[in-house]
Order: sequence, then C-alpha cells, then structure tokens
Amino acid sequence: MSKLEIHQIPVLNDNYLYLFKDPQSNNVGIVDPAVSGPVLDKLNELNWTLTHIINTHHHMDHTGANLELKEKTGCVIVGSKEDAARIPGIDIQLVEGDIFEFGTQSAKIFDVSGHTVGHIAYWFEESDALFCGDTLFALGCGRLFEGSPAQMWTSLGKFLKLPDETKIYCAHEYTEANAHFAVTVEPQNKALKLRFDDILKKRAANIPTVPSTIGEEKATNPFLRPDSPDLQSTLGMQGADLVSVFAETRRRKDSF
Repeated sequence: MSKLEIHQIPVLNDNYLYLFKDPQSNNVGIVDPAVSGPVLDKLNELNWTLTHIINTHHHMDHTGANLELKEKTGCVIVGSKEDAARIPGIDIQLVEGDIFEFGTQSAKIFDVSGHTVGHIAYWFEESDALFCGDTLFALGCGRLFEGSPAQMWTSLGKFLKLPDETKIYCAHEYTEANAHFAVTVEPQNKALKLRFDDILKKRAANIPTVPSTIGEEKATNPFLRPDSPDLQSTLGMQGADLVSVFAETRRRKDSF
C-alpha cells in the first residue's frame, strides 16, 4: 500500500497544517485548518481537490477555516463526537477506538483529552503518521485548559505504546522553547542535550523541527518521562507516583 503524501503548511505565528493525500483514491485531507488562504494556495499548486477536513479539537486556530473551506470545496468535516457542538460544520463524528476510513488508508482514533475535553488524535499506522493536534508536541505537551493531569497522562500513555518510528505531526512549532525548559528538569539526559543542539541549529536556519518521532520523544520529552530518576531528582520527587511527577512538570512549564 502506498503511504500518505503529506505536505506541511506553516500559518499564523507558529501553527502547522498538514495537507495529505491517499495516492490510490485521491482523497485529500487537511488537518486543523486555522486559515483558508494557504490551504487553497497549496491545493492549487498541487492540483489537488480537498475532500476532508480532519479536526483534532475545537480551538479556533484549528477550526477557523472549516466553514469557508467546506463552502468552497464541498469537503466533509471530521471530528470528535464528544466535541461535536464546538466543531464548526462537523459531518462525521468519531470516538475512541473508531477506525476512520480515508480512501484506502485507515486511522485509529484515540481520545486524548487533557488540553481540551474531547480532543482526538488520528493514527495512520501504515503511513507511520500520528496527527495529534495539541496533545503532544516535540519536547512538550499541551496546556491543561480543560482536563486534569491524570487525564492528560492517560492520553499521553496511549502514544507511548505506538511504534518508535511513528512520526509526530503536531500542530505548533514550539520545540525551541520546549527544549529550553526540558534541559532544566532533566539536565543529565545526554540524548536531550544532543537534540537541543540540533534544534538550535535548525531554528537558526528557519528549518522546521516537526515532525519528530515517538522514539525521539520517549528518549527526550520530559512529559513522557515522569519515571526518569533524573527528572524526579530535579523535582525533589524521588519515588513519587507518575501522575504527580507529570503534574509538577506541567506546573513548572506553565510558569517557565
């Protein structure tokens, strides 16, 4: 089976949209369209026809162009059943465990509430692609606007079970800021130090740091590493339960 063809579109200050196509069916999706202009421009450039909008959650920098794109292209809007009242123009409503069929491709749906309640993620296993919105970032995770630390840790735990080669198509270029925080809470992590240097070089050259992979995140992202002795020692929480360590890490990042 051919893998999805994925194009990253930077918009606003630091958002990433993902335009993707199933080569066999010619279905075309856009993930979390904040604005319409860059999407329509890319569609014209590639001579693609939009068939689906894929929403992870309701925030306006993820759904702002839903209705305009639907009006102009007739596309179908896909999102969370639990968040349907806040997803403009939603047609297909998905819940945890559903399989979303996209042409010849399919995505497993995860409920990853925490940043918002009803946030979902789409895992296209055959393409090693995870569209995770604002739940997981490169070296970070989303702020807990609506969910609890326990809820978010449960959500992130679902990603930890995915194959290391899975690419993390997150929705923002927050990596450099996340890296500056990460090295303060896990200062002995050699893999993190190497990654930090690479991130600084990429951002100085205006090169995206996204996508990363699950393997990279497991090795370096403090929000996936509450079991790290180094992290626990820095926080003064040796032997504490993982939710408490995660919650303290998130609290410190919020005020960093």
